[in-house]
Amino acid sequence: MLGTIVLCLPICSKTGQWTSFFDSMFTSTSATCVTGLVVHDTGSYWSSFGQLVILLLIQIGGIGFMTIATLFSIAFGKKISLKQKGVLQESVNIDHPGGIIGLTKRIIKGTILIELIGAVVLAVRFSFDFGVLKGIYYGVFHSISAFCNAGFDLFGADFGKYSSLTHYKSDITVNLTISALIIIGGIGFLVWSDLVKHKFNFKKYSLHSKIVLCVTLFLLIAGTISFFVIETLPGRLLENEGSLSKLLQSFFQSVTTRTAGFNTCDIGKLDTGSKLISVILMFIGGSPGSTAGGIKTTTFFVIILSFIATFKGTPDLNIFKRRLEPDATRKALAVFFVNFSLAMVVTVVISICHNFDLGDVLIETFSAVDTVGITAGITRSLNGVEKFLLMILMYCGRVGGLSFAISFAKSKVYMLRRPESKISIG
Repeated sequence: MLGTIVLCLPICSKTGQWTSFFDSMFTSTSATCVTGLVVHDTGSYWSSFGQLVILLLIQIGGIGFMTIATLFSIAFGKKISLKQKGVLQESVNIDHPGGIIGLTKRIIKGTILIELIGAVVLAVRFSFDFGVLKGIYYGVFHSISAFCNAGFDLFGADFGKYSSLTHYKSDITVNLTISALIIIGGIGFLVWSDLVKHKFNFKKYSLHSKIVLCVTLFLLIAGTISFFVIETLPGRLLENEGSLSKLLQSFFQSVTTRTAGFNTCDIGKLDTGSKLISVILMFIGGSPGSTAGGIKTTTFFVIILSFIATFKGTPDLNIFKRRLEPDATRKALAVFFVNFSLAMVVTVVISICHNFDLGDVLIETFSAVDTVGITAGITRSLNGVEKFLLMILMYCGRVGGLSFAISFAKSKVYMLRRPESKISIG
């Protein structure tokens, strides 16, 4: 709401006019929830001040409110209470509060370092196109936006509204740098800690890190191959592109659908098969304790592992010589069901009100609930109620759909257990 009020001010728009409360709220929600869906092109509509407000919201939303609050407490010498440590523990998804302050400091330092490296590389590249000062500004903005998996860009003022990174679809430096920032931001802070501590010794990684890294690598490879095979067929989007451009666009699409929001090709022109794959990748998203959204890689992995265990007839979920907690499957299915249900309800509403292609509607709704930000271009055509529903999806996606649902439920402890009975399944 604070971001909404500021973005309404005339100083935030290039025309010097007041921005409607609703449009400001949509933009503020999208930035704070690091989604990237917009009703106004960021580069051509918002002034430099407005862009900085959006960037600040992205940064805070990306690394987490509790992390920011802890940083200020440390800076001013305030003691962190046990309750605050517990909340911070939940916000970064760790099982124990020990060393949480040290981890928070490493998160802040790591974030600044990674964003700085990305900003330098991008600033050098963009300086050739826009000059030194503008190149530096663009480098910083897009480095933060990419690391936080936000997907906001400023190129609409230079290459046409809502163009995103399409101008750089064959640029190796821009593609690989943005992709690296997205992946690093999306694997999670705990995985960083393991990588720094144990380097390339995979055996010493925690079970969480092993699962995240394996699933992330699998999804990146599978996504790239799928997009490449589908979109290079005759009559498809990448048919007439060069070999390097085909590979880069396929890889970038596989990366960005994991909650980033940038695009190097026209999402609306993708084949139906590619749109379906995009929806699946968006739904899975990044990893717990990261800047990414989605149901998370670990949730996806637990569901798959549960299916395998059911087929084998084994009672436990075993992986990497470890047994997962008995409650893991129930939690994973709950997260899956809540997120899927939220997206499908809004999909039905939009489909009833408009004659849009179903694939485009699915792209939009799953992009919102999984805080991705890629768009088929229909968000700007929606009415106020439908945009408000997308805002709710973005909010739920960022705080966690299951957490949002539980917040409305009354906490009860049931000491009585009913008699057990069996039913037929499947």
